[in-house]
Amino acid sequence: MKRSDRLVSLMNYFWENPREHTALPVFSERYDAAKSSVSEDLDIIDRVMRDEGIGYLQTLPGASGGVRFIPEFSQENSKVFIKELCDMLEDPERILPGGYLYMSDMLGNPKMVSQIGRVLASAFADEQIDVVVTVATKGIPLAYAVASVLNVPVVIVRRDPRVTEGSSVSINYVSGSSRKIQTMVLPKRSLQEGANVCIIDDFMKAGGTINGMISLLDEFDANVSAVGVLAEADDEEDERVVDKYKSLVKITNVDGKNQQITVAPGNALD
Repeated sequence: MKRSDRLVSLMNYFWENPREHTALPVFSERYDAAKSSVSEDLDIIDRVMRDEGIGYLQTLPGASGGVRFIPEFSQENSKVFIKELCDMLEDPERILPGGYLYMSDMLGNPKMVSQIGRVLASAFADEQIDVVVTVATKGIPLAYAVASVLNVPVVIVRRDPRVTEGSSVSINYVSGSSRKIQTMVLPKRSLQEGANVCIIDDFMKAGGTINGMISLLDEFDANVSAVGVLAEADDEEDERVVDKYKSLVKITNVDGKNQQITVAPGNALD
């Protein structure tokens, strides 16, 4: 196989297997090429990825060493994309009652959801994450996008139990914004004890839902390593019950009467 063909095939392999450790002999046998040639190929791919700001190849030394692709959105690429999100969300026609924004079109756009997932996953690049957890809302597409980049499974917390999922653990929690008591359910088989969890949600006001998920995960002795949201409401900061999280955008002012809205970058890049 020519080097140009090998490079295309290797790039495709890394995109389909992010964060997966692969020994160099695997590539040598797959392409019937010398280890030195494969190493040169990997150097080229690593350089291009870094230049494009889409990630890098991490070399693992030792007898069982190899390489794995770490997908990351560079700070520059992330800033450009978050600016685009802010511009889109500042459209007054998106204002909904209660200070919410219409975002269904964005969450239904596969390309945009994929980019959101890459930016959020990049914010957690240094964390050890075993599973992404979300609640059964519009945040599900975002959870799958983040999990795809991190190459981990997704677990969905539901509002009521399902007979097809077996025995479950349930808790009652207080919604941070409405102050209503609600219920969350998670099947016992869905999460291993002691798992490192990344919680993903689409919109956070006071953070009651996320705090409820944290309480539910405590029942599994899970470690919440990261919390990420697409958008947060700035006017709920005084009542917020979650303090450690990453957001892409911050809704700082929603005036339904005058049809005005202000959206600023969140803290994901801090």
